[in-house]
Amino acid sequence: MDAYRGFVMFLMMAEVLHFGRVAAAYPNSAFWRFLDFNTSHVDWVGCSLHDMIQPSFSFLVGVALPFSIASRAAKGQSAFAMTGHALWRSLILILLGVFLRSVGRPQSNWTFEDTLTQIGLGYPFLFVLGLSKPRVQFGALLVLLFGYWLAWALYPVAGPDFDYAKVGVPPDWAHHASGFAAHWNKNGNLGAAFDQWFLNLFPRAKEFIANGGGYLTLSFIPTLGTMLLGLIAGGWLKGDLPHKTKLKRLLLASAVCLTLATALHLLGVCPIVKRIWTPTWALFSGGLCFLFMAGFYAVVDARGWKGWSFPLVVIGMNSIAAYCIAHLWDGFIASSLKTHLGPNAFQLFGETFAPMFQGAAVLLALWLILFWMYRRKLFLRV
Repeated sequence: MDAYRGFVMFLMMAEVLHFGRVAAAYPNSAFWRFLDFNTSHVDWVGCSLHDMIQPSFSFLVGVALPFSIASRAAKGQSAFAMTGHALWRSLILILLGVFLRSVGRPQSNWTFEDTLTQIGLGYPFLFVLGLSKPRVQFGALLVLLFGYWLAWALYPVAGPDFDYAKVGVPPDWAHHASGFAAHWNKNGNLGAAFDQWFLNLFPRAKEFIANGGGYLTLSFIPTLGTMLLGLIAGGWLKGDLPHKTKLKRLLLASAVCLTLATALHLLGVCPIVKRIWTPTWALFSGGLCFLFMAGFYAVVDARGWKGWSFPLVVIGMNSIAAYCIAHLWDGFIASSLKTHLGPNAFQLFGETFAPMFQGAAVLLALWLILFWMYRRKLFLRV
């Protein structure tokens, strides 16, 4: 679990490598296009490796919960005390997300679409379900995803007179869907309408119209579905089952989720869109999370091959710290490196590759900070 979490956080931290700039300089290179695609978010429908960062992080919150509940119960904590801690953790995650999005802004940026805030909004419900039986968890997952899909399906489709330009979407945008799938069009949907009301209840420098990326507050509901899939996986992993049985369950769950999501997408029932976290995205990304979890479990736990994963474990055991320093310190470290090594220190292989090598140096510095914390057992917990 720590290795998988470390891999996810490494993908997030590796944004500093700026593969996209190199790919732009070599537009005919399949190698650089591949790296650029998988270190960037897709525009709308589909999935890249980079798009799996947030669902994996959310999924792993669910995986860890059965172990956390068991550990706290073993220490004699009551259900009431654990519930209080869950509520406190939720509040901290929400406020931490708002704080990180407000850095460098003239006032607090009250939006709720980032990873930490989305997890925080759904965590109290996840915790309550973590105390329930597996059949209740499965039932809650089905009701949640179907109910969310139904709410969007019943909300009126943006008509031909809808002003997409006003909400930051070109009228001729290539990703506009027609027919039933139009219920999920960017910034012309139920979630966008909710945010135009909800986010303007908070103090703002100017009226909130739309999120440029299409991200939504209400996405925490299907994100809870992703966390529930992780909770189910965590229950299997914690259970007293043979390694082969655990792996079979993880792989079967992966196949079911991927097949169901793809079928619903191809049939036009619900598109797979990460930015608005459609129910099919919750299933599709959950299926990939089950697959990743199975891979890491097979190698690290079942086979016992742990040595190779140490660099990832260093990151994974301090994931909140990694998240914060990656968002707060990358610019400071980059400027400090230029100050002390010279402004041209990373141009050894030319101007095109300079941002990549600078990013690699920043990434190494971030890992060394986490390694220093690991050696001194300094772990940031919420």
